[in-house]
Amino acid sequence: MAACFSLGSANAAASQLLETVKQNKQLATQLCGQFRKLNASGQKAHDPAAIQATAAQQGLSPLDAEILTTYVVGMYCPDVR
Repeated sequence: MAACFSLGSANAAASQLLETVKQNKQLATQLCGQFRKLNASGQKAHDPAAIQATAAQQGLSPLDAEILTTYVVGMYCPDVR
C-alpha cells in the first residue's frame, strides 16, 4: 500500500513539473538552447552529466530532470539528441 502511495506522489510531482513547462514556454526554449549547445560539443541531452547539470540548475532530483529533459526534447526540440 505504501508503494502505491509513493508511486502516486511521484506521478503527481512529475505531472506538476510538466505542467510548469507547459505554462512557461520560455523555460522550454532556454532548455532547448542548452541542449543544442551540448549537442554541438558532442554531448547528448540525456547523458548522465547533462541530466545532473539540469537537475542542479533547475533544483530537481535526477529523476525529475530526466523526465523534464525527455518531455522538453520531445515536445519542443525533437532535433536534439
